[in-house]
Amino acid sequence: MRSVCVFCGSSPGADPRFFEAAAALGLAIAQSGRVLVYGGAKVGLMGAVADAALTAGGSVIGVLPQALVDREVAHRGLTELHIVASMHERKRLMADRADAFVAMPGGLGTLEELFEVWTWGQLGLHQKPIGLFGPRDFFAPLVEFLDHLVTQRFVKPQHRAMVTVEEDPGALLEHLASHQPTATPQWLDRSQT
Repeated sequence: MRSVCVFCGSSPGADPRFFEAAAALGLAIAQSGRVLVYGGAKVGLMGAVADAALTAGGSVIGVLPQALVDREVAHRGLTELHIVASMHERKRLMADRADAFVAMPGGLGTLEELFEVWTWGQLGLHQKPIGLFGPRDFFAPLVEFLDHLVTQRFVKPQHRAMVTVEEDPGALLEHLASHQPTATPQWLDRSQT
């Protein structure tokens, strides 16, 4: 695992622990010698995770649509900043550059990114590990709902097990690095997405 894609809020959120967690994850990624891949913004949790990785001497790849560059939210101090035409291109390039995915506290965009890469994994389009990182109480309602989807037979247990939840950044990276892909039949060819 050479690179980790982090999905997180462009807002700092209501709880200072979110910002602290973003900085801790950025630091851990850099100290582990891995590359951080993220959405390319300088604001909110996105800025915190990137700044922490950069301060620790890490490499950070940002991917940002031109419309957000025009709103002046681009982080100009990154190792690489890729400016793309659309959100779809952004997600595709981030996924292609990442060996693992982590979702932190965030809003609709963060959830959408998480569920898209998770769905791609379910469909067999990739076998990369996925994690949720941050204060456990933040994710508790989501985890409960995901488990409910399993009991209602809308999500198979092996697909629910594709995502781990962790509060410690070192433990998270260790878990992601030791990930053993499950045998998931590929339902689609990547070119069909």
